[in-house]
Amino acid sequence: MSEYQQHSQQPENEMIDNAYRVLLDSYLNSNHRKKVEIINKAFEFARNAHQGIRRRSGEPYILHPIAVATIVSVEIGLGSTSICAALLHDVVEDTDYTVEDIRGIFGDKIAHIVDGLTKISGGIFGEEASMQAENFRKLLLTMSNDIRVVLIKMADRLHNMRTLASMPTAKQYKIAGETLYVYAPLAHRLGLFAIKTEFEELCFKYEHPDTYKAIAAKVEQSEASRNAFFEEFAAPIRAVLDKMGLQYEFSARVKSCYSIWKKMETKHVPFEEVYDLYAARIVFECDDETLEKRVCLDIYSEITDIYKKHPTRLRDWISTPKPNGYRALHVTVMGPGGTWVEVQIRSRRMDDVAERGLAAHWKYKSSEQDEESGLAEWFRNIQDVLANPGPDSVDFLEMIKLNLFATSVLVFSPTGQTFNLPLGATILDFAFTLHSELGAHCIAGKVNRQLQPFSYKLNSGDQVEVLTSHSQVPKAEWEDFLVTSTGKARLHQAVKHHQRKIVHTGEKMLNDFLAAEQQELTNEVMIRLIHMYRAANKDDLFRMIGSGEAVLNDLTIKHIKSKKKEQGLLGIIAEKFKFPKTKKHADNEPDSEPVDAKKVYVLRTTDGVANYRICDYCRPIPGDDVVGYFDEHNRVTVHKMDCPRAAALKAQHGERLLQTSWDEVNVRFLACIHVEGIDNQGVLQRIIHIISTTMSINMRRLNIEANDGLFHCDLDVLITDAGVVTDLCHRLREVDDVKQAIRTS
Repeated sequence: MSEYQQHSQQPENEMIDNAYRVLLDSYLNSNHRKKVEIINKAFEFARNAHQGIRRRSGEPYILHPIAVATIVSVEIGLGSTSICAALLHDVVEDTDYTVEDIRGIFGDKIAHIVDGLTKISGGIFGEEASMQAENFRKLLLTMSNDIRVVLIKMADRLHNMRTLASMPTAKQYKIAGETLYVYAPLAHRLGLFAIKTEFEELCFKYEHPDTYKAIAAKVEQSEASRNAFFEEFAAPIRAVLDKMGLQYEFSARVKSCYSIWKKMETKHVPFEEVYDLYAARIVFECDDETLEKRVCLDIYSEITDIYKKHPTRLRDWISTPKPNGYRALHVTVMGPGGTWVEVQIRSRRMDDVAERGLAAHWKYKSSEQDEESGLAEWFRNIQDVLANPGPDSVDFLEMIKLNLFATSVLVFSPTGQTFNLPLGATILDFAFTLHSELGAHCIAGKVNRQLQPFSYKLNSGDQVEVLTSHSQVPKAEWEDFLVTSTGKARLHQAVKHHQRKIVHTGEKMLNDFLAAEQQELTNEVMIRLIHMYRAANKDDLFRMIGSGEAVLNDLTIKHIKSKKKEQGLLGIIAEKFKFPKTKKHADNEPDSEPVDAKKVYVLRTTDGVANYRICDYCRPIPGDDVVGYFDEHNRVTVHKMDCPRAAALKAQHGERLLQTSWDEVNVRFLACIHVEGIDNQGVLQRIIHIISTTMSINMRRLNIEANDGLFHCDLDVLITDAGVVTDLCHRLREVDDVKQAIRTS
């Protein structure tokens, strides 16, 4: 290497050394056993392996493994084995080294984790749906073998999200969409609250940059007033905590911009009407785990002596922890000026578990009860779904996500055993959770000793008894009454097993019938029977016969012996379904031209024909944050950035996403508006006057109902952009007796 090259690399080497020093210092300041030698060895190995390789941002690649290892150490709290695996996590994928090389140098444990990380290195999702499901299955299988693989993968994704600015816009949409679709709820399910919150915040920042900046600015502007209010609220509480002789931290946790935006979207309120912008948190020191609950209750008692509590907002997550291990006591009280404030009370151990999740569980693990925690139960459920995946790979992903996103309810068996089920779970879910056979033969249930149908949705505290019958058989339509992935997977298996029995029965019935009539089941006979009974194929024919849907009689023999020339199987299908001749595209779509995903796609309308389609679910209009998606025919569909369908597309088909811009708009779009208010005379006339006369907007639909002195109105209007809708809603809210006017789509 020349003297010039050595000189030019000196600043980079210093940057790498400084980053590694931060990692090493964080490890030395932790409670883990100090195994510095193997960490140094892993660092030097990774540094040499990645020598000369750069990230898209231009920085040396080794900075990424160092950053991931630092997150693993500082923010998740793992030890030397995980730090080494994090430093080495890209070596096998990006260099000529193999897992066996890693095993020979660093041993089995580190090699096992690196191998697991390499198998899912392409991200949870690949190019094809089947590959997506397979990669996700690998992730979950690896998680059940060694959870550290997934924790390091979380750290890897977190650093990628923190450095997402260097990526092209379309790539940002893909990575952010994938993160919000799976990684954020998975982090939540594993108890990694801080990482889950940062995932959501960064996704929001890249998917809705303008909205993010606006909310962040308003949060910053209100900081001084919030701080003043908190000090006034906290002063009397600090006094009683000091009197109790506790060591504690009392702070206000501001809601993330993402959480504020979600509340604004869900409640349809502006920023100024989001009152619970933060929660107060008390974290106290307690060396004796058996005293934690008592101290929490003592603090609760003192706080409610000072401030009035909300009658329905007490959350005891100490007696019944969340499935991810979260423990705390939450109480909402009326603060100064009539403002509701949520106070979270927890010990230092509880706080550590809340922020670091599984890693802290290991740190504090002290009894067999931890082995049987909700997380262990969740892993068992995941294994059950992996063993019995659904028939469609994308359905499989959705089934798993049901468990990731679920908010739980706690129910009891007749013997008092507790079960955590997702919010909205039914008696049928509970039956399948207990056993596949119970679910397959479930006819109803007793909830708190009251007879209920198996579609009954369970609530926390319910005691549930499953009622079964041997005559009951599983049906595919039961899926409408299931929300758990375990229930759906077991129902699919039960239905398939039952259908196979019917098919075998039908086949035997047909063979016995033909034998009695001295006929053979030739291909020609099979085609004639499929045609006669309009079956899809031979298994469908057997099913119809076995279930009694198709009856074998004299007409069957007559049809078999008929001399009429058959059309053949393709003719039968064509006759049955009468497929129309299709054109290449719909009448209002131009011939599709190749789409370049690297360029901004301009949405335009020429001679009344658009070069795009509008998603019929979210119905975006100019001015909304949108993303384009092009299919295999190069047809572009425009979605709102937060459209549920777009979320799945971003995660599953990120390479087909487009950054879009609207050309000069000369067409009108449909927007839906919901208006509420007091049902006084003339209010509807004033609303219509604003829309039709003042703003000259065309209405396509108006539906109004009035009950108990209030009215609810839904109307569709034709507009040119989102600014017009915002202006219209603003003007409608100024009408006397109108209390709310919001766009619903």
